[in-house]
Amino acid sequence: MRTKPTNEWLDIAPEVQEALQAGQAVVALESTIICHGMPPPENVETALNVEQTVRKHGAIPATVAIIDGRLKVGLTTEQINYLGAKGKQVVKTSRRDISFLVARQLDGATTVAATMIIAAMAGIQVFATGGIGGVHRGVESTMDVSADLEELSRTNVAVVCAGIKSVLDIGRTLEYLETHGVPVVGYQTDTLPAFYTRDSGFALDYRMDSANEIAQAMKIKWSMGVNGGLVIANPVPAAYSLDPVEIEKLIAESIDQMNRDGITGKDTTPYLLSRIAEHTSGSSLSTNIQLLLNNARLASEIACAFSQA
Repeated sequence: MRTKPTNEWLDIAPEVQEALQAGQAVVALESTIICHGMPPPENVETALNVEQTVRKHGAIPATVAIIDGRLKVGLTTEQINYLGAKGKQVVKTSRRDISFLVARQLDGATTVAATMIIAAMAGIQVFATGGIGGVHRGVESTMDVSADLEELSRTNVAVVCAGIKSVLDIGRTLEYLETHGVPVVGYQTDTLPAFYTRDSGFALDYRMDSANEIAQAMKIKWSMGVNGGLVIANPVPAAYSLDPVEIEKLIAESIDQMNRDGITGKDTTPYLLSRIAEHTSGSSLSTNIQLLLNNARLASEIACAFSQA
């Protein structure tokens, strides 16, 4: 017997539900950063500040997570603190994990892929994150490709990010996105930003300079039935951009150490980001926080424009 899709496991916060019903702007936010992306207390502080930034720029924040087997769209401050306190005890959750966490009534911190899925269930089409996952360096031997990329090819959510995480193979990630029909749009830039830095050296096919222009492209794409997401690449503010040569050297050293330590799979990105933060005396953490706030601002502007398009 074929099972029909149902959202009976979905809990949408009243404020978010009211905004969606009224056609107001809503921005989805991930929860992996709370549990796996940052140390305490910055994890909870940043999550709350990102929500505040979304509100300040005219949209309603909807942080996504799984708590006690329920898909949550819009968290309370208490729930964010709860996830922050549990930290890495919470399962880092992608598409493959969602149904099992629901079945076992467990907690999950949603990655880009899982956040997109749950946001789409709720009817949210704009999502702000830090950087997207991608093709990992050394993929020819590991076959390690983030599920984020496949999700972008199938789920109608625009993802505002600071580009592709610089610990990844950026060139191959762009090739993968192109093959799967995912547009990568540079916001006020002709080149792809690389998370910690404003310029990866990779040119982009599309540049858009306003939230209204991006919202119009989103509306046209989905109105035509061309399914799949968009990547909106928003460079980190110049004042917080790190030196690309120094970062690349540190990434290479960190990957070597990671391989010696036997770290694989979904643990690789948290490991590398943590090591980079440690070896930059926290400057990379400051950059991470600022790019998140910057992406929340742009996502809010896009969501407001999209709600009026």
